[in-house]
Amino acid sequence: MARLTGRRLLAAVPVLALVTFGMFAVAAASPFDPVRQYVGSGVGASAETLDRLRANLGADGNFAEQWWTWLRSAATGDLGHSLSLRQPVAQVIGERLGWSALLCAVAFVAAVLGGTALGVAAARRPGRLLDRTVTSLGYTLQAAPPFWLALLAIWFFAVRLDLLPAGGLTDPGSDAVTPGGLLRHLVLPASVLAVSQLPWFVLYVRQGVLDALREDPVRGARARGLDERTVLLGHALRSGLLPVLTLIGTRIPELITGALLVETVFSWPGIASATVRAATASDFPLLAALTVLSAIAVLVGNLLADLLYGLADPRVSHDEM
Repeated sequence: MARLTGRRLLAAVPVLALVTFGMFAVAAASPFDPVRQYVGSGVGASAETLDRLRANLGADGNFAEQWWTWLRSAATGDLGHSLSLRQPVAQVIGERLGWSALLCAVAFVAAVLGGTALGVAAARRPGRLLDRTVTSLGYTLQAAPPFWLALLAIWFFAVRLDLLPAGGLTDPGSDAVTPGGLLRHLVLPASVLAVSQLPWFVLYVRQGVLDALREDPVRGARARGLDERTVLLGHALRSGLLPVLTLIGTRIPELITGALLVETVFSWPGIASATVRAATASDFPLLAALTVLSAIAVLVGNLLADLLYGLADPRVSHDEM
């Protein structure tokens, strides 16, 4: 496991470098001028002033030079200055990353546990009413965009029933974040994000357990007289969960995308608001840092999936990954 982690860390360096290089290349092809947007369209500025400002902001030269300058600064911990939020990029990320991580962690755990339970229940009696209901619901939710689920949840639980707040992190008229208030404001966005991820785990677990129930070891366990609960949970579930462990890593990008949409709809003070603002303002220093952050999350998710797969299946060698 240590060797696998070391190899992945070494491979991550050129991957992140290429990701940031591509980000600066796309920025160079963009028709928007970040310096002019930084100054403001209503403010008149001479070409000399704009050139001086570009030099101060590190936006002069071609994109390769800008990338190399940013990369050297990032290696020392200096991620630059956000043009849209007028703050250091590290400060922008530090103030918002914790809230995004909390939302994603709660939603992902709920999706994995709920999807596993529903998938096992559906696979226990294939073709029955519960199996058909769970499968149909899974395919339906797969096609539902997260922002649509978020708007529907706000309309039903916040507007019609008035049970939960529609968004934000604190109650109106209050700036203090309390544990009870945080929990109330977290329920809706975390539930919507979990539901958007739930179908994949339900369908994968169901199919994995169904395949495991047809394997010889499971048939042998039944032939030895073991009760159905022991066969299902002690034998079929462990084998059926192996594809899900791989799915955990591959769902990280979709989780990040869904979190951006959910945070925007619920006004959750996470990375989403900074990402949207950076994109609309051509804030490339902040976009580069957020792109690196997303790439790191994907790499960590893939590594975690491989480690969990190796632990769950002793036939898999980490040296072969």
